[in-house]
Amino acid sequence: MAIDPTRFCINRKIAPTLSINSFFKLVQRLGLNKVELRNDMPGGKVTDNLSHAEVQALAKQYGLEIVTINAVYPFNQADDALLAKAEGLLKDAQGVGAKALVLCPLNDGTAVAPEDTVAAMKKLAPLFEKYAIQGLVEPLGFPVSSLRSAVQAQALIRDAQVPFSIVLDTFHHHLYENAEQEFAGIDINRIGLVHLSGVEDARPTAELTDEERIMLSEGDLLKSVEQVQRLERLGYKGVYAFEPFSGELENWSEADIEREIRQSIALLQG
Repeated sequence: MAIDPTRFCINRKIAPTLSINSFFKLVQRLGLNKVELRNDMPGGKVTDNLSHAEVQALAKQYGLEIVTINAVYPFNQADDALLAKAEGLLKDAQGVGAKALVLCPLNDGTAVAPEDTVAAMKKLAPLFEKYAIQGLVEPLGFPVSSLRSAVQAQALIRDAQVPFSIVLDTFHHHLYENAEQEFAGIDINRIGLVHLSGVEDARPTAELTDEERIMLSEGDLLKSVEQVQRLERLGYKGVYAFEPFSGELENWSEADIEREIRQSIALLQG
């Protein structure tokens, strides 16, 4: 399976100790050209202490495209505070030249009715249109998540009649126990991004957390390589972004990060 390297993206979560400049330089060294930025890095800001223009200039210098910013949370509780947060991140996305902004659902055990999620999307859509940013809804597979199903997320987007797509995450697909039986109903053309990570921890699936998410490996229990192979067979043409989460990433050197990315890509390229 040969995937064009321009379809691979590196989420900044893999490099929590690197500055944006160092992160961009590392991605360029790997021969890749896409990155995802975040609003949950140690500095607390999408751009650290850089201006939007400085981040754009660095991206241009290193030949990189900023695919998304992660993330608006909890998007399906769209009160005034959430809308203000979303607008701030949309300004960041527009300012740095990002194409999209990720939307994550409430993930604390509180149920959110489907019609309330639809209503939240309808509230958010005009803001995304105002800033010309793509909205990407990412269902979270955790048992406590208020939106676990990728197929349901696509159905709610259709019900809301908004131009959003979904993020399909191989970790969250694995966590949601009905994901495989529902998968026949997925609309490949409405997947805007795929997040990739790997898990080797053998604890019960329902007990897995972000802390267990590393990069791809031969022993990956998520079967992320197989998930990608299926998406390719079904005609997915979009971007694959590596998004490990484990706290052990803070101890990785730049050489460790580069090695893990190269190994993960090699597994995908078969």
